[in-house]
Amino acid sequence: MAKRKIKFTRTELKQQRDALARFNRYLPTLKLKQQQVQLSILQTRQAFRKKQAAVKETEKTISAYDGLFSDVAGVNFEKLSRPDSVDTSTHSIAGVYVPRFENIAFPKADFSLFATAPWVDKSLADLKELNQQKAELNILQECLDLLQAELKRVMQRVNLFEKVMIPDALENIRRIRIALGDQMTAGVARAKIAKAKLEQKEHEGFMEAAAL
Repeated sequence: MAKRKIKFTRTELKQQRDALARFNRYLPTLKLKQQQVQLSILQTRQAFRKKQAAVKETEKTISAYDGLFSDVAGVNFEKLSRPDSVDTSTHSIAGVYVPRFENIAFPKADFSLFATAPWVDKSLADLKELNQQKAELNILQECLDLLQAELKRVMQRVNLFEKVMIPDALENIRRIRIALGDQMTAGVARAKIAKAKLEQKEHEGFMEAAAL
């Protein structure tokens, strides 16, 4: 985007000074937002890693059932442990609206607990737990993605203020002040020349009058 051509006037000087003041007021707010988002990312990553560890632990527990799942007639473990729905809400983290896990619903068991081995109920509960943990993990990943996108946006704005807008305003103010100073110097010089000419004309008029 092309820069706006500045005018070397006092009005422009005031506009540039006002803009610089706005930039300097807003920059600390942006930096605070950047710190808040960075902290939120750190906390969310910690929660993500903790949930990942829980998933691995549950998978390790379930691995003990691997050889038994195919031997249970009439129990569809995959279907019964697959969530019917995952409910989330939206909340703000450092001004960023992200999803939060609320609840998960599974199909109702359609087999007799009395007609199956005791480990069936436990293994199904573990599979449901695993799928809930994975659902929560996906939500945490979505939170991370949203926070990281916001951090990128805020950092771009901080860089824009620090490296472009504030330096440009300072440079414009410097150039305008120099130009106004030059204009003032040139005006004084012109005034002196005009005064000298006027005095010369008055002197010549006095001499002509004296000669008569």
